[in-house]
Amino acid sequence: MTDVLILNHTAHEIPSSECATALKRRLDDREVTLAASANEELSIIPEAKIVVGYDLRPELLEKAANLRLFACSSSGVGHLDLDALAELGIAVTNAAGVHGPNIAEHVLGWMLMITRRLDEGIERQKRHEWRHFKAFDDLQGSRVCVVGLGAIGNAIVDRLDGFDVETVGVRYTPEKGGPTDEVYGFDEIVDALTNVDYLVIACPLTETTEGLIGELELSTLPHDAIVINIGRGPIIDTDSLVDTLRSNRLRAAALDVTDPEPLPEGHPLWNFDNTYITPHCSGYTPHYWERVANILVRNLERVDENNSFDGLENQII
Repeated sequence: MTDVLILNHTAHEIPSSECATALKRRLDDREVTLAASANEELSIIPEAKIVVGYDLRPELLEKAANLRLFACSSSGVGHLDLDALAELGIAVTNAAGVHGPNIAEHVLGWMLMITRRLDEGIERQKRHEWRHFKAFDDLQGSRVCVVGLGAIGNAIVDRLDGFDVETVGVRYTPEKGGPTDEVYGFDEIVDALTNVDYLVIACPLTETTEGLIGELELSTLPHDAIVINIGRGPIIDTDSLVDTLRSNRLRAAALDVTDPEPLPEGHPLWNFDNTYITPHCSGYTPHYWERVANILVRNLERVDENNSFDGLENQII
């Protein structure tokens, strides 16, 4: 009898079989089954107490007679019918935090590359040109503003700790504090951006954050500031960003997300020498499913200890 059913999904083009492998290695006392197809999911789910996957389509939910926990393999759960799951008494957790290490490294890579002008060194190497160039500055001693202090924002701040920088955080609820030296609310963002050398966008896209960084916010930054966006494209007003870059009022912009996305051919952002674009890939990590499995293992230990599906890590309902 199946205890844990792994749905036949992929994440970042990595098959969920990797999650099954990780769980089978860790859960010796439970029967872990990987569904080979959508039809097999339907045949197995009636006996499963725990399901891991991206989505529970209605026909699966109808047959989930013994389901106690749906471990969603994504951080976002907007695609789930949470009301239906709650009505059935099914606990739901998400995968918040699995992207933290790799996205934080993506951000740090950009910061160091741009500040030390490593891209210029690469270009001179291609030309076989041994000629000195100067870095813009040191990362040490700079002021970094991280907008969004969730798992990704915290991971970024953690990795900045060894660089002797001043950190500023912006979040929905500043009264919660955070790992940064200062914490501001979204309504105080202009104050938070004063004298900032690096602005890192790491918050989700919501009604509050859409267009959060516009002409006023960009004009508040020093002209040698660097803007990095690994959140969502519409958090920054694209027209304002283009105007700011065109008028040389930023040192650089590094964008893993854009608005629109994908960025169409001929868009002005492709043509600025001080704009660095990656195709929404900072979330990729070969360890994705293993981290999803780790969250579930910790939660099952809590279930065994408390005999309850309440108070779980990353629990949504």
